[in-house]
Amino acid sequence: MWQTLIVALIVAAALLHFSTKYLPAGVRRAIVRGLVRCGLDEAKMSTFFKVAPGCGSGCGSCGSCDSPPPPSATPPVDGSSSKRVILMQVQR
Repeated sequence: MWQTLIVALIVAAALLHFSTKYLPAGVRRAIVRGLVRCGLDEAKMSTFFKVAPGCGSGCGSCGSCDSPPPPSATPPVDGSSSKRVILMQVQR
């Protein structure tokens, strides 16, 4: 009986650790939204699940819209390349 309870507690703790660390951010945000709807504190849950509070609700407080655009993939005009090419010779 006690062994079953201890194993259940260990499995529950492992599941909680997995869900706070290894799940994608979108899934963690969905979990936080569900827990907030159940009446838990949003700030504590977002800290526990390591997501920005209010992120995904459209309020604009998470700062995801303020991120800089990714660098363009077009080569420079002057012909120089920022990427280095390593030439390899095949010996047969």
